[in-house]
Amino acid sequence: MNDASTVKYEQEIPDIMSSLANVHEVIDTHGLDRTVHHLVQLRASQINGCAFCIKMHTEEARQDGETNERLDQVIVWDQVGDFSKPEEAALAWTEALTVLAPKTDLGTLRARLRQYFSEPEIGALTATIAMINLWNRIGISRH
Repeated sequence: MNDASTVKYEQEIPDIMSSLANVHEVIDTHGLDRTVHHLVQLRASQINGCAFCIKMHTEEARQDGETNERLDQVIVWDQVGDFSKPEEAALAWTEALTVLAPKTDLGTLRARLRQYFSEPEIGALTATIAMINLWNRIGISRH
């Protein structure tokens, strides 16, 4: 085996990979809007540079009815008027939890989220962001 070859995680740690995949079913029971779900997964994947995840989440969003125009503009969501206030709050939270800047005012971002989302939805949103960041890192480790 080449020391630089990709680790086959599904083969080497199938129990861990299966457990990680199954958490999404639980997250989905907490009422997070599917459109928001897709947007935050795509935005975190863009930030992290995970081509596999960008492609996958773009396709999934399209399958659930998202438009190409909005998907094209996720990368500049804060500079266009195509996203709702709840979507903008979720995307700002996504960026804060993906790019961990020490001076980010998380309290202000949480207050903004609470204008549009219930506590369980904020929890599901946070878990979704955490999981996509984990999946991005696993994906990127295969490059």
